[in-house]
Amino acid sequence: MKLISWNVNGIRACVTKGFLDFFKEVDADIFCIQESKLQQGQIDLELEGYHQYWNYAEKKGYSGTAIFTKKEPLNVFYGIGIEEHDKEGRVITLEFDDFYMVTVYTPNSKTELARLDYRMVWEDAFKEYLLNLNLKKPVIVCGDLNVAHKEIDLKNPKTNLRNAGFTIEERSKFTELLNSGFTDTFRYFYPDVTGVYSWWSYRFKAREKNAGWRIDYFLVSNSLNNKLVDAKIHTEVLGSDHCPVEVTINI
Repeated sequence: MKLISWNVNGIRACVTKGFLDFFKEVDADIFCIQESKLQQGQIDLELEGYHQYWNYAEKKGYSGTAIFTKKEPLNVFYGIGIEEHDKEGRVITLEFDDFYMVTVYTPNSKTELARLDYRMVWEDAFKEYLLNLNLKKPVIVCGDLNVAHKEIDLKNPKTNLRNAGFTIEERSKFTELLNSGFTDTFRYFYPDVTGVYSWWSYRFKAREKNAGWRIDYFLVSNSLNNKLVDAKIHTEVLGSDHCPVEVTINI
């Protein structure tokens, strides 16, 4: 199976910048998006051969996720079952015969870390949600996790130590998640590769300079590691300040 995840930073804008061309070309079995930034009825996306599942934020033009899948799931779940965390459309879970597919748009800690405390609460709740799923069957989770895990995951680690997405607190929570039974698929195949990122600021010509961050991931339950085939980061694909990430898995 080929799986794709992409923070589109507004699906309506991304559609005008080549989204459908990439969607058709990549021909994924499951295609997940984050930061859709719309409400129900604001786009009519014709994706022949795919079932569509959308989770919208209560706040207009904010957050939001979607999953497009060729195979119809057994069940669909929106959010993680905690009202405090489920108002922003951040999580969708599809249940299939042999695994759960979860897409997530992790809350950003914001400028001056204004939302870091909330982020810590979210991290614990989301990890518990994944672990409960993993008790039943293996989990594949993808999305914009809003954290660069290690220094090799961003261009300028020294100057970003107290910036949102690279704080000790956020990185430690990511480590905890991996240690609880999950694998970062890109690092599974490419443990030492540097200079490969999935997000670049729109400021200071960051993408031209490749001054980026790797904050978009596919994680899998450790029990799926022997089924992994490859992982990719499509740095060549434009249309958003993020690029798509991919994993191929025999499941």
